[in-house]
Amino acid sequence: MSNFKFSRVPFIDRLQKINEDILLAGGQRRIDKQHANHKLTARERLDLLFDEGTFTEYDRYVVHRCSDFGMEKQKFYTDGVITGHGKINGRTVYAFSQDFTIFGGSLSETFAEKVCKIMDQAVLVGAPVIGLNDSGGARIQEGVLSLAGYAEIFQRNVDSSGVIPQISLIMGPCAGGAVYSPALTDFVFMVENTSYMFVTGPEVVKTVTNEDVTKEDLGGASVHTAKSGVAHKKFENDIQAIASTRNLMSYLPSSNNEDPPRREWTLEDEANQASPDILNNIIPDDPNKPYDMKMVIESVLDRNEFFEIQPDYAKNIVVGYGHVEGRVVGIVANQPQVLAGCLDIDASIKGARFVRTCDAFNIPVVIFEDVPGFLPGTDQEYGGIIKHGAKLLYAFAECTTPKITIITRKGYGGAFDVMSCKQLSGDMNYAWPTAEIAVMGAKGAVEIIFRGKNVEENTANYEHTFANPLKAAENGHIDDIIAPSATRQRIARDLELLENKDMHKPYRKHGNIPL
Repeated sequence: MSNFKFSRVPFIDRLQKINEDILLAGGQRRIDKQHANHKLTARERLDLLFDEGTFTEYDRYVVHRCSDFGMEKQKFYTDGVITGHGKINGRTVYAFSQDFTIFGGSLSETFAEKVCKIMDQAVLVGAPVIGLNDSGGARIQEGVLSLAGYAEIFQRNVDSSGVIPQISLIMGPCAGGAVYSPALTDFVFMVENTSYMFVTGPEVVKTVTNEDVTKEDLGGASVHTAKSGVAHKKFENDIQAIASTRNLMSYLPSSNNEDPPRREWTLEDEANQASPDILNNIIPDDPNKPYDMKMVIESVLDRNEFFEIQPDYAKNIVVGYGHVEGRVVGIVANQPQVLAGCLDIDASIKGARFVRTCDAFNIPVVIFEDVPGFLPGTDQEYGGIIKHGAKLLYAFAECTTPKITIITRKGYGGAFDVMSCKQLSGDMNYAWPTAEIAVMGAKGAVEIIFRGKNVEENTANYEHTFANPLKAAENGHIDDIIAPSATRQRIARDLELLENKDMHKPYRKHGNIPL
């Protein structure tokens, strides 16, 4: 009895103090420094990410096991990462949030175990995982244990790929081996001026190559959204990045065993939808004059809302998500305003990755095609346009979700085939009356066929035959020639028709996409 006062009551008091300390993470001074650097804390980020009051934390009392370099004297609960699950728009989502105020968010053995636990459980229940990254990298004091922890996470990234959506938010440093976990996920969002990603930092670059470069110029948000294509979107601050992540979740299913969430769409909504009649006059009379394909996309989507992915990278192809009568669709479209809509290496990679993501998560793909061909030049040939262009072809050919293609103007050469033609198991393929489907444009074709003879007359004859979609329709390569203003209605009907599409491929371990 004399020991009673040291059991329950004191522990409850001590536990309360521990919980208060946990909320302070690495201490108020470090929290203040985080805010001074225009960054939210790990907990503040989770509070914004999840529906209010829904977050359940795991393993908050975990501490590291390292006893080298005096680490046994430095222990913090959570060990630098907050893990758990909550609700986003009412649906379960798992998340981990790296805490830069504790050991700089560096990864230890126990840190990795916490992350792996929620990744395993997410696959078990069929729920997405979101990682909020703000870390100095591996915890050097733990050596190979830290490296092994990264590898455990990488393995789960790969095992979860195409099973559950994985989203990475880079909200601080992410360097060295740590970059490969976000790189393996489906979407990477970055925050301007506070986040960066690189395999080797500026100091190493200076030593090895004698280049002077800042962290921002080497691996900042602008670099990875516009040049490397590593990241999909950039945002001014943490708040915007998290809000956009919540929005992205509204287009994705919880796992590959589900269809994307359907948004309510009523007759009143349809009555308030902007008229698509603008599409009847959007194609210029001059076949070489550009127009904005995004206007076409937005005119077809519910409320004209388009969630674009990688808007700053490979702008000659446009990809993103929207709704048609409440159903989620993925959009892939050539952009005539950039490189005349030609496919190049970057556009092929961007498009292929997006199509495969849609296919993995049961999202129908709608293709708006206006492509004069592949971009010519030694840079493209030496860079492997043959191999990279084949990635986009492969992605469309293996895609088993509904595929609806609308040719708005040009469909020339091999690029016509690549952009989900009928023979690549396209479900519905349409052409506007302005479509031109041929091996090449009239000028080039006449020069080759007629060797410069009767150019004007032969060009007129060629254009009469091929500068329209009739020949393709006569041969069954397109299903119909439709008025541009009827595009949204046709897509909506086809999505309903193809809702239960069930296409099976022959068994194989996996295909060998030309990487």
